[in-house]
Amino acid sequence: MSRIEKKLLGQSLIQNGLASDTQLEQALAEQKKTSNTLGYTLLQQNILSEQQLLEFLVNKLSFSYANLRNYVIDPKVVKLIPEEISRKYHCIAILRVKTELTVAMLDPLDSFLLDNLSYTTACKIKPLVSTLSEIQTAINDFYSPNAQPHVPGVTDSPVQDASSGSNSTSLEDIAKKIQGIGEHKGGSSVIDLSAINISDKQSIIQLVNLIITRAIKEKASDIHIEPDENVLRTRFRIDGMLQEVMALPKTFEAACISRCKVMAELDIAEKRIPQDGRIKLQLQNRDIDLRVSTYPTLRGEKVVMRILDKSSVVYGLEELGFPDDTLASFSSLIKRPNGIVLVTGPTGSGKTSTLYAGLQCIKDPSINIVTIEDPVEYQLTNINQGQINPKAGFTFAGGLRSILRQDPDVIMVGEIRDYDTAEIAIRAALTGHLVFSTLHTNDSAGAMTRLIDMGVEPFLVASSIIGVMAQRLVRTICVECKKEYIPAATVIKRSKLLYQAGRTKVFEGEGCLVCNQTGYKGRTTITELLIPNERIKELIIEKSATSVIKNEAMKMGMRTLRQDGLGKVLRGITTLSEVIRVSADDEI
Repeated sequence: MSRIEKKLLGQSLIQNGLASDTQLEQALAEQKKTSNTLGYTLLQQNILSEQQLLEFLVNKLSFSYANLRNYVIDPKVVKLIPEEISRKYHCIAILRVKTELTVAMLDPLDSFLLDNLSYTTACKIKPLVSTLSEIQTAINDFYSPNAQPHVPGVTDSPVQDASSGSNSTSLEDIAKKIQGIGEHKGGSSVIDLSAINISDKQSIIQLVNLIITRAIKEKASDIHIEPDENVLRTRFRIDGMLQEVMALPKTFEAACISRCKVMAELDIAEKRIPQDGRIKLQLQNRDIDLRVSTYPTLRGEKVVMRILDKSSVVYGLEELGFPDDTLASFSSLIKRPNGIVLVTGPTGSGKTSTLYAGLQCIKDPSINIVTIEDPVEYQLTNINQGQINPKAGFTFAGGLRSILRQDPDVIMVGEIRDYDTAEIAIRAALTGHLVFSTLHTNDSAGAMTRLIDMGVEPFLVASSIIGVMAQRLVRTICVECKKEYIPAATVIKRSKLLYQAGRTKVFEGEGCLVCNQTGYKGRTTITELLIPNERIKELIIEKSATSVIKNEAMKMGMRTLRQDGLGKVLRGITTLSEVIRVSADDEI
């Protein structure tokens, strides 16, 4: 097979005018004497240059190119291939994902080498192509006696790593600049890191570690690392809003993105399609998960990391910012023996936190609480938490069927996404179970019509739903720079609660170092709790429009999201602009 592949390689070279019949015969004869790869022999006899061979393999034979100058490689992975094999056959291991080993090599068509590597490493070999000079440089770096092996991971101490590496001064410089990120309005500047050699693996590892630890310290929910035309931008989502925190030189792009993909065990050679992975780490005795997603854009691959701090404190219901009457009504709902309690809102509106707080409120040794989530965001004591695994066939619907055989009293379903899940949840509620779940709707009344749209019978919806809480998260005013201001007269007149209260002054934040010049620090909820009465149940059975159900709920005293938000504006908790931003009412 090796002979056939080499003949095909040689014939392809001849067809493309890169070699003659005589040259190929000479190369094959020399290759037989030395046992070198055909690619190396072609270079040695000056039949091809490094660039010609690389372009031919990539463009004509569709092999992926591994630019080793930009790759972040784990030395432990490199050592899976013995040094003598790497040097003789000009190859180096760069990534291992489970039983698949990605190897950069000069001649990826040499099946003898591929078989040898597979046998030696007990892995399936994924070949990439690189140049002879890049491979030799990498081999010298990783197999030299002075090479310092490093096990990658964010758990390393930034101070210790920075002081022990060969580039310690530069790394300390990075740390200082990153620690100062966001202290000036605008939040971003191009950091001059030109003195750092991007081929220094420790530098890139340390840089990515510092970005992640900085995001966790700032209590960011997401990290965005995105390529721009001239820079590599990093943004953190803090209190629900993206803030640009740094812009690295464009030369750092490939190495930083590769490092993120290595940590998440993604394929660093695949840049054409999105990939998803996960990083598990410990930081200061806290278990933290990072859900990593890559997305190919016109300017390069973008990486987004969602931060899930499983050891975070789960707030009690009293700490979520509910008005007193809403808190009393919701607390009463979650203590009912059966029925469905839904929390609705868009992604990132705090729905899961509200459900967790509710579970914490009712948990008791006499109650069996079982959850099915995607993913488990916080770990709760004395509660049986399960996580779906679609690849293994463990879905919400299937898991919910299994939960019903676990003798549950209370069931939490992370999200109702389809008819099967909705139908089983409703059946569970009608057979004596209390079910908590979430739904993506704009308001509480919309939950009824959404379930009917999924195919659930209206009478089942009417008889099973005991309460729907719609909510949003609004940023709270920073107490360090809080000040009164007078909104425009037209805004006050349109803001019914403000106008009725005769208020001409409300509060906002000026911006300071504590709040990163945003004027906000922390978040709270605004809510809308709908508890169906007999008339609303009739409207549901009649398949009435969402607006009709909402108007009926308002007649019976339901406070809308906008009204609850304006109440918090009157109390100086948040700002008018925040309430207008997150709520969808036409009237302010």
